[in-house]
Amino acid sequence: MMNKNYNIAIVDDHPIVIEGLKILLSSLDNLTIKVCMNNGNSLFGYNDLAKLDVIFLDVFLPDINGIDLCLKIKKLYPKIVILAMSSQSERSIVMQMIKNGANGYLLKSASLEEFSNCIHSALEGKLAFCNEVQELINRTDITDLKVIPRLTVREKEILTLLKQGKSTQEISDTLFLSFLTVQTHRRNLLNKFQVKNLIELLNFVNENGIL
Repeated sequence: MMNKNYNIAIVDDHPIVIEGLKILLSSLDNLTIKVCMNNGNSLFGYNDLAKLDVIFLDVFLPDINGIDLCLKIKKLYPKIVILAMSSQSERSIVMQMIKNGANGYLLKSASLEEFSNCIHSALEGKLAFCNEVQELINRTDITDLKVIPRLTVREKEILTLLKQGKSTQEISDTLFLSFLTVQTHRRNLLNKFQVKNLIELLNFVNENGIL
């Protein structure tokens, strides 16, 4: 561990997870648990949020999606290390967390050693995963995590309607856009996702949990 004291926050709605992490982190040098919370909104009410170095963030919180919360934190405080925690190792969820700025992803079933290793790796600036998630990432190809393009609000609207099977004319009528404008957005979406046609686009969207 680097020669600095790191301030830690734990955000999880399961008391047993919080208690377990407290025990783990108390055995590691240079780490101080500053605050524990059981929901996401409490985090933004914490006065010393800017002074935190690491946040252990539950992906599924009762009040806010951890994926969205991760993005909000990173936009305000990009230097805070966020380690996502979940009981699920679903590919699309891992990808969304990393895309939104998470520095790592751990399963709650991971060993104490895996948690410790991930903290060290993340503080060194590396993407950190527990063993099971790392195997998933290896099968995924880590470059895939970085190629999902950011979409505008309008593009998301059009993509949602395309996913529902709407035609260009139907989308035009629904969104009060010209036929040509919708066609242009469709073409731009194909280019953004580097796919040849609508079928490939929708397959990619479904496989990666983009909407």
